[in-house]
Amino acid sequence: MDFQLSDEQNLLRESVRTFTKQRSPIGRFRKVRDQRHGWDRAVWREMGELGWLSLPFPESAGGFGGTLLDVSLLLEAFGATLVPEPYLASVVFAGTALLHAGTAQQHERWLAPLIDGSSSLALAHAEREHRFDAQPRSTTATRDGDGWHVRGTKAFVANGHHADVLVVSANDRGHSLLFAVAREHPALRIDAVRTIDGLGAATVTIDGHIGDEYRLAGGDAAVALERAHDAGAAMAVAEGLGICQAVLGLTVGHLRTREQFGVAIGSFQALQHRAVEMFVEVELMRSVAVLAAVRADDDDESTRRRAVSAAKVQLSSGGRFITQQAIQLHGGIGITDEHDVGLYFKRMHALGVMFGDEEHHVRRFADDPIFAPTA
Repeated sequence: MDFQLSDEQNLLRESVRTFTKQRSPIGRFRKVRDQRHGWDRAVWREMGELGWLSLPFPESAGGFGGTLLDVSLLLEAFGATLVPEPYLASVVFAGTALLHAGTAQQHERWLAPLIDGSSSLALAHAEREHRFDAQPRSTTATRDGDGWHVRGTKAFVANGHHADVLVVSANDRGHSLLFAVAREHPALRIDAVRTIDGLGAATVTIDGHIGDEYRLAGGDAAVALERAHDAGAAMAVAEGLGICQAVLGLTVGHLRTREQFGVAIGSFQALQHRAVEMFVEVELMRSVAVLAAVRADDDDESTRRRAVSAAKVQLSSGGRFITQQAIQLHGGIGITDEHDVGLYFKRMHALGVMFGDEEHHVRRFADDPIFAPTA
């Protein structure tokens, strides 16, 4: 299989890398993470003007008509400098759910402002009682006159504390539903929570009447949620790949310049071996990340799930190994907030549990029907 990028994809990758180096180096992450909004709406609008927010959406929905492989080039570069804008949470996760479940009119109403950078989305889905389940369980939707009474609590909603519109999942007697609700809606209560990576999230409590016009009615919500989770997981691996490459570069540079006993510590064979092991894990992640990005657009559920789960397992195990080794090889400075490697480690830890942790994806891979015993 030919994994060479097209000329257009190479141009996209280089333009994104230039943008992140000039407009969003890792030092910017430190500046904005403690601000009230946590990211810059002006930068978000600029991403819209560049066409990046429209990249994964078809032309029929006002998008560019790109693929998730194209998107992975963005996320890889964003991971390398810890770009704080909520591309993964808003465009990939929430946007994919809205795309597959919404009507053309609903795309115009809620996707169009996202695409031009004037708003952001969040998918309020995870429930404490049903960790990593792609379908809602404890949040219920009950018919109530000309709409629905939706009741439940969603945990660790990425970008939920800043999103203009929240896409909320609910269960109607075993059937999944999705609702697009403005953050000012009286049925919503949004409480910001701190997260290990510094980006923050929200606990979203919903209890009230939601009009029928807010229910996404253009497709199967259950399928949309499955596609959103797989897209999110695959793109989390792409972002993690960018982090791992940056961490490896920092570590190799440190080994070459840090001296002990009058020589660079990189001359010690034991440390060279550990750096090589980090390199091997990075290359493994690169391979599964590319395959997951290609397969994440596949309509065949089994093919898509296997590739995504395999990549997510490598992200959890390999990403943890790479960032832990980087901290150890940097010594005491590696655990401080002032050093970049600590920031990468925290974001990697967050990505490892987003959209399913290692145990979840090992189990999901093993449960695939292709492995079922034949009579």
